[in-house]
Amino acid sequence: MKDPPDTGIHPSVEQCLQPEVLGHVRRPPSDLTALHAEHGGFVWATLQRFGIRHPDLEDAFQDVFIVVQRRLPAFDWACPITTWLFAICRRVAAAHRRRAYARRERLGEVVDDVPDSAKGPEELTSHSQARVQLEEILEAMDLDRRAVFVMFEIEEMPCSEIASLVGVPVGTVYSRLHAARKEFAALLRRTEAERTRRGGT
Repeated sequence: MKDPPDTGIHPSVEQCLQPEVLGHVRRPPSDLTALHAEHGGFVWATLQRFGIRHPDLEDAFQDVFIVVQRRLPAFDWACPITTWLFAICRRVAAAHRRRAYARRERLGEVVDDVPDSAKGPEELTSHSQARVQLEEILEAMDLDRRAVFVMFEIEEMPCSEIASLVGVPVGTVYSRLHAARKEFAALLRRTEAERTRRGGT
């Protein structure tokens, strides 16, 4: 996973925090700025969990905080802020995913594509093909199941922590993870069958 920008607030986001843009938000802009500083990394990672590719991350990141800016006055502070942000990220990711599906840009990376000089050409090729196959499968998965799958299987987060972030019971996380594994296995079989057919032609 790529890290969120660490050079301060992105200029486009900072522009959204200006008083003339915020209008009648009850909380002062500094609160929104603080929320961005504290939870920006979580938003960035969550968008990636939902499949936002690197070229689209900054746009999606900005879109999330535009929604946050608009809805923050009505937010129930008794609820976990990460659960609220997770839900916003999901809606933003779904919209970006629909647009990305139409243009079908090249597959993004699940992890940083850093060449390893210790590996030979065949191993590097195999690694690259496996990563592309993984991203193809994740791209086709249901958004909620994909997010839980990525958090548990790739980021190795415990189910209790996932449940806290997503705002669902642990049992729901177990159920989604079980469904995600079944979906992943089915998609893997499909992609391998398609590769076999293409290789045989």
